[in-house]
Amino acid sequence: MVATTPVWVVVVIVVAAGVGGIGFYAGYEYRGAAVTSSAAANNTLSILGAGTLTFTFPELASELVNQTPGISAPAAAQDYEGSLDITTAITSLAGTADVAALADFRLAPQLLYPKFASWEVVFAQTQEVLIYNSSLPAFSGVNESNWGADLVADVQTPGNAPLGIWNASTDPNGYNEIFSLMLQGSLYGSGISNYYGTLYNGAPGAYAEGNPSYTVLEHESQAASLIKTGVCSAVITYKAVAIQNHLPYVLLNPIVGLGANNSTALADYAALSTQIIGSTGSLQKVVPAPILFAATIPLNAPNAALGALFLHLLLSPQGSAILAQDNAWTPVFPGWSDDPSALPGLLQPDVTGLPSWASPFLS
Repeated sequence: MVATTPVWVVVVIVVAAGVGGIGFYAGYEYRGAAVTSSAAANNTLSILGAGTLTFTFPELASELVNQTPGISAPAAAQDYEGSLDITTAITSLAGTADVAALADFRLAPQLLYPKFASWEVVFAQTQEVLIYNSSLPAFSGVNESNWGADLVADVQTPGNAPLGIWNASTDPNGYNEIFSLMLQGSLYGSGISNYYGTLYNGAPGAYAEGNPSYTVLEHESQAASLIKTGVCSAVITYKAVAIQNHLPYVLLNPIVGLGANNSTALADYAALSTQIIGSTGSLQKVVPAPILFAATIPLNAPNAALGALFLHLLLSPQGSAILAQDNAWTPVFPGWSDDPSALPGLLQPDVTGLPSWASPFLS
């Protein structure tokens, strides 16, 4: 195994000052007030966001309301669910929102371009972790190298609760956990099927279904309650979920957790795949990629100006500070865009181009 180091580092120094509803953060001017008049026709911000953003985006929306007179962002106008459900809602169910935020930066280019969106911006990174019931003997001494073996031993113990898994055809975390199991077997076991083959039916690269003897299909949004109530012994999900819900977790090797982008990680990712059911009902191949959350303003947004205000706050040092609370997220600041010149003028100073290693994933 090749040692890796963290690759997304953001240092945010916040100097608070409020002047006339405009915030100044370490020399950075929040420019939202300049365009609030264009929001007059519809002053309600609407959001479709990945389920993992349930904590962070409402906080950001409240901050935007506090800083921008005359707008609102009620909970009823915010919906957080599986990212593939979000793209389906927009493309097939006439769903609309001022902001769409997805848990895989490949989804908007693949599924929303060009009819429903024309650009995206990457704003945060997280990685997979193992959240577990710390009272179970199998997890005593669990760590980065042995968690796969401990997980299998736990769920194979008679009377123990199963592993909670997610639907890979509606939620990127569903296929990410499959890849983490394969990678753990490759780096710490006897091969990619070592742990994956126990917990899933279906050969690596084929359509994967959870082994009903050891897994239970659940919704990722319920991850915390599944562990706290004992319905599941463990779940593989995002670090942000573990931290924001104060749950015990094991931080995976960055390659295994899909948090690395060095040449070794990219080569390991290129060797793996699985299949999901696409929106047309046919099987589609998915390959691993570093976990990057990205957002866009859909072309049918009810109020694109409000969407731009929200994303500007998200991409500001203040937004980065909110994302970085308790190390739940690693903000990407400035944001990475596949086409910086296509963004609204308000956002263009907040972004830069995608790094060279990321662009091929959008091909």
